[in-house]
Amino acid sequence: MNTLVIVESPSKATTIKGFLGKGYKVIASKGHVRDLPKSKLGIDIKNGFEPQYINIRGKGDLINQLRKEAKAADKVLLATDPDREGEAISWHLAMVLGLDLQKTGRISFNEVTKKTVKEAIKTPAPINMDLVNAQQARRILDRLVGYKISPFLWKKIKSGLSAGRVQSVATRLIVEREQEIMAFVPEEYWVITALLVNSEGQVIESHYYGNKDGKIDVHDCKTAQAIVDATQNGEFIVSDVRNSVRTRKAQPPFTTSTLQQEANRRLSFQSQRTMMIAQELYEGVSVGDKSTHGLITYMRTDSLRVSDEAQAAAKEFICSKYGESYYPATPNVYRSRKNAQDAHEAIRPSDPALTPEMIKGKVSSDQYKLYKLIWDRFIASQMAPAVIDTVSVDIDCAGNIFRATGQTVRFAGYIALYDDSEGDDGKTGSLPVLKIKEKLNKSSITPEQKFTQPPQRYTEGSLIKMLEERGIGRPSTYTPTITTVVSRGYVRRESKSLVPTELGFVTTDLMKDSFANIVDYNFTAEMEENLDKVENGTADYISILREFYDGFAKELGDAETKFADSKIEVPKKEAGIICEKCGAMMIERVGRFGRFAACPNFPKCRNTKKLDNDEDKAPKTESKPEQKEIIADEKCPKCGGDLVLRKGTYGPFYACRNYPECKFTLPYFKDSGVACPICGKKVYIKQTKTKKTYYECETYPTCTFREWDIPTGDTCPKCGGYLLKKKNRDIVYCKNCDRSEEIKK
Repeated sequence: MNTLVIVESPSKATTIKGFLGKGYKVIASKGHVRDLPKSKLGIDIKNGFEPQYINIRGKGDLINQLRKEAKAADKVLLATDPDREGEAISWHLAMVLGLDLQKTGRISFNEVTKKTVKEAIKTPAPINMDLVNAQQARRILDRLVGYKISPFLWKKIKSGLSAGRVQSVATRLIVEREQEIMAFVPEEYWVITALLVNSEGQVIESHYYGNKDGKIDVHDCKTAQAIVDATQNGEFIVSDVRNSVRTRKAQPPFTTSTLQQEANRRLSFQSQRTMMIAQELYEGVSVGDKSTHGLITYMRTDSLRVSDEAQAAAKEFICSKYGESYYPATPNVYRSRKNAQDAHEAIRPSDPALTPEMIKGKVSSDQYKLYKLIWDRFIASQMAPAVIDTVSVDIDCAGNIFRATGQTVRFAGYIALYDDSEGDDGKTGSLPVLKIKEKLNKSSITPEQKFTQPPQRYTEGSLIKMLEERGIGRPSTYTPTITTVVSRGYVRRESKSLVPTELGFVTTDLMKDSFANIVDYNFTAEMEENLDKVENGTADYISILREFYDGFAKELGDAETKFADSKIEVPKKEAGIICEKCGAMMIERVGRFGRFAACPNFPKCRNTKKLDNDEDKAPKTESKPEQKEIIADEKCPKCGGDLVLRKGTYGPFYACRNYPECKFTLPYFKDSGVACPICGKKVYIKQTKTKKTYYECETYPTCTFREWDIPTGDTCPKCGGYLLKKKNRDIVYCKNCDRSEEIKK
């Protein structure tokens, strides 16, 4: 029997081909094959929100190929990803290829391994229309919001803006956090540190706590100095020692959001990069053998469930590597959050026995780092808790209590593999054994002024955590949401932080004023719950769309009336740079390639400058700016004009000042300052296309001097040959002598 298997990704197709024998043909659809049209709304609102799908432009040849293969096959299996989006892709494929929905087999697998794929092929099922309708409902909702509000923003603020059901809420979160920071008033407080020494010479660091009645916060210098004065010459006596034992349980294996958060915190990966690498690990990579196979389970999940088979494999590894004491008496089971879909397992290695060390050097650096993070977290989640001894000591001096704390690890448990502590948690050192009424000598007592800090700006990781806690969006939406708000200019990146732009402030204020429901946190979370009900088959998606649109249409009409004759100006933020062409103060702008400074007198003055930003790329200038000119010694051989040094795409070069009338150019090479040891001419520093530096006589090839190492201008004391210095090493050697006879500098 000839069976056609259709997947989305070419890499996934390659992996599955290696698992199946003769009689199977695997082809990739390369994602969706049809979608709503870009040129219009594409939804018949009056006719039950009927979507008007069209084949995606550029996929005609692929669709024809799929039709031909489907017609020739005895059986067609749709093996797209196991989620709403994957189910919808299968449904669209069935529609485009004219397949019978009742007879077409839908297969899915949580991991791309030989065993799992072959088992899935044995048990095909019909397409799940509840999943398809949930995806359609989300797509229609997002299209209604985007295509109805965006034109309103174009008219009231500026063209090119977009609105989105989730992106607008994410922008609001970032804007309101920035407003909290701007409104924050720091409060003064003082930390008083006493360094004390016991009879054995061991130093104990303690901090002022209060008195016998409880904790006292110190908010001014006068109070702090009074405490220092009162304890300067007093006796420090241990008044209380409290020992306790606490256990620290391992965190659960990763879900999509926690993987993105931890990869951002530990590896500095943006969510888009994390998901791209995770997709590669799921679909299959080669680890040295001839075939490819998936290394992790499906990476879009909000479940913490783990299969019995995976638990057994983890147990076997833990007991053999660390000993039976490192495995808990009963396997660790983690409970998913209340509104989790729980469609798939947590993210884990497909084969726990395949350790990160086994694949190191066989996969890319990023793939290794992310696989190690996933593998470590999963194995640690199945290990026994850590047992930690803690001690807290109160030390009295003239009625003032100073407190010292310490902790030591009695049993490492899971932290032997994966230490998930943040900040100073778990890193406090041990204290020497102290007894009640023991006297300690004062080494020093130091008051230090501090101020409370404002809340931190969101990073991608902390924003994803907040979106998940509020029930906004789902695992598959976090990455595109962040990418959109940055690319549209509502938010910019500063190192790891997400900072709202002036456009973000203005747009959020307008959305809150005119479309309160769209940017309301609870309303957005309730909509996600309604989509989950559609997926579970307990709600009709048409009814949900109609209920939403009735209120949305009224808000849209009211906003059009309210702002009928007004336009909102986005405040121009000064860049602090004077335009050298016209003398105006340049302003910050955000373009396709990030932030840049632009002259406010555009289009009369088109000067632009790149602004320093870790995430920005060079801005696209609206006209080529005049370059800084440095006069060269030579004259143009064509017209006799001056040669000036200009900067081009591939580096600096000499050009005639009379350009464009004269288009003479000459390569620019930096003078090494050393005379050619063969002919006495200049030696230039040059670079290959791969940016490797070498040294060459200006008359080359007439003179044959060309070397990779640095000419010194000196001669060899043995043979009189010229000496070269090795790059990045303090070693000078003779070109003529045997290289083993090196002359140390």
